Amino acid sequence: MNDSTKPVSNKTIPYRCITSLKSLTPRMITCLAVHQNLLYAASVTIINVYDLSDYTHHDAFNDNHTSGFVKSIAFSHSNIYTAHQDCKIRIWQVTPSKRHRLLSTLPTVKDRLLRSISPKNYVTVRRHKRSLWIQHSDTVSGLVVNDKLLYSISWDRCFKIWDVSSGNFRCLESVKAHEDAVNAVVVSDDGTVYTASADGCIKVWERDDKLRKHTLVTTLEKHKSTVNALALTGDGRVLFSGGSDRLIMVWERMKDGDHVEFVQELWGHEGVILCLVSHVKGLLASGSADQTVRIWQRGSESGFCCMVVLRGHEKPVKSLVAVPGSDDVSNGVVSLCSGSLDGEIKLWEIYC
Repeated sequence: MNDSTKPVSNKTIPYRCITSLKSLTPRMITCLAVHQNLLYAASVTIINVYDLSDYTHHDAFNDNHTSGFVKSIAFSHSNIYTAHQDCKIRIWQVTPSKRHRLLSTLPTVKDRLLRSISPKNYVTVRRHKRSLWIQHSDTVSGLVVNDKLLYSISWDRCFKIWDVSSGNFRCLESVKAHEDAVNAVVVSDDGTVYTASADGCIKVWERDDKLRKHTLVTTLEKHKSTVNALALTGDGRVLFSGGSDRLIMVWERMKDGDHVEFVQELWGHEGVILCLVSHVKGLLASGSADQTVRIWQRGSESGFCCMVVLRGHEKPVKSLVAVPGSDDVSNGVVSLCSGSLDGEIKLWEIYC
């Protein structure tokens, strides 16, 4: 596909790389997250914390070196949640000395003991193996906190919902969501859940308050292969999905709230789409195995166009995160962090 067929704007927006942070271990960056002006960067099993005010290293923590890759990081008001390759979710607290200590794992020992009494709490997870339904049986690939609930997804094809408001951290529900590994999840403010899978599908779920269960609303099928990444606009009206087919699909939720329509296909990346982040000012950022970050902006009539390509990473861009509070209306600057399998984190300023 040549450049003339790609949705690229006639004008570009200026940008600059503010700084570059190298992981303290010579390993790949597996995920990024920002909380209270701190940047959390998972480098395989270790999570490094940087102060975004001066880009200094603040802390480093991990449970042990057998937990496998850290796949996702999420936050509530008082806790930090990390998803791991060893099928567990770990809960961390910040000590008075501003260090991170392990509080518990999900499911908790108490929850496992209570559920293990009844045979009905066991499900078949693979041939000749049964497990409690509250446990993930494969890599936990993503986490999202929405209101008082924590949503976890896994390569075991399920997503689970956890109560993180009471301190009991109980698993409330487990949903068999897809026919293959679940790779991405986003949740809108109204509680609508979107899951994306290696089966090539995106599924939309809503909670039935009477049954206290999530039910499938619709299935979005447009990608030709694995769907790796999802992002939502702040108002929850526009959904973006990125896949191994190198395409980004744009979906829009109709005014009735019950229908999601495909509206646009974005191409330009020359490798698999690995991560997406939607920001204010109508910007979408995408990271790819082609080692670039593309910035897309919605026009008045033509939909989203690529405004600039950020280069500099030497390996695939695995994670992107927008810096909250960087959307200064007066100067039109948006800050973005990109993490790569080359072990480097780049901080960008986009002028829009």
